[in-house]
Amino acid sequence: MQQAKIAVAGATGRLGRHVVDVLSAAGHEVIPISRSVGVDVITGEGLAEALKDARAIIDVTAGSSSEQRPATEFFTIAARNLQQAGERAGVARYVVVSIIGIQKATGGYGSAKLAHEQAVLAGPVPARILRVAQFHELVGVLMEMGRQGDVIYLPEMRTQIIAARTVAEAFAAMATSPRAEFEAARATESAGTPIPELAGPLEENLASLARLVAARRGDQVRIEEVKTADPDSEAAADGSLLPGPHAKLAGPTFEEWLATQPDIGSAV
Repeated sequence: MQQAKIAVAGATGRLGRHVVDVLSAAGHEVIPISRSVGVDVITGEGLAEALKDARAIIDVTAGSSSEQRPATEFFTIAARNLQQAGERAGVARYVVVSIIGIQKATGGYGSAKLAHEQAVLAGPVPARILRVAQFHELVGVLMEMGRQGDVIYLPEMRTQIIAARTVAEAFAAMATSPRAEFEAARATESAGTPIPELAGPLEENLASLARLVAARRGDQVRIEEVKTADPDSEAAADGSLLPGPHAKLAGPTFEEWLATQPDIGSAV
């Protein structure tokens, strides 16, 4: 696809801002879809105008809750609204981010993302899914969430973690790929080919990654792993979030990425 108008739903989020940067650098006209710019995927406010003349939708939205019920409601309503508005605007394709391993989900956020996938694929605009591993940037977020004084409690997690920028580049390529390539991929996926996966080059342990961050910061904190009984924690601990044999692997590694971060206190 040559330079085109592309709408990015969730444009101001952790992944969305990278998607916007990558597309803009390639010369595409990027239309951000976010409440902060007056476009709401839940109420539908501003969607018709935002999608006017758009050739593609990149959906990297994330709701405010990780609980299964509210997350499912958010994702299914957002997908329905984007699909319906996209059809009216003549959008040619819809690509959506998902998470590696959710096909094994028995509840929690993984089940909400499965419902998201199903809602997107059920819509009238031709759609593709890319399932990805956890982002490098998630490590710092979880460290702050789990901090209690001089101890940080983190969930047990096996992951093949990846940089959000690398994921953004993959989504930009998928959204702007030649029409024949996009349709051929859709056809094989509809026929039962595994949904594409993208992950980092190495299997990692969240606690070990957090210790690298703490050392880089000069933070003398103690890091301890915890395990809970909720479905999301179980999936993180048992390896369900690791990529399958068909996954594409891409760098940088977490250590390589960490070395590039100028302000370790806020960048990770």
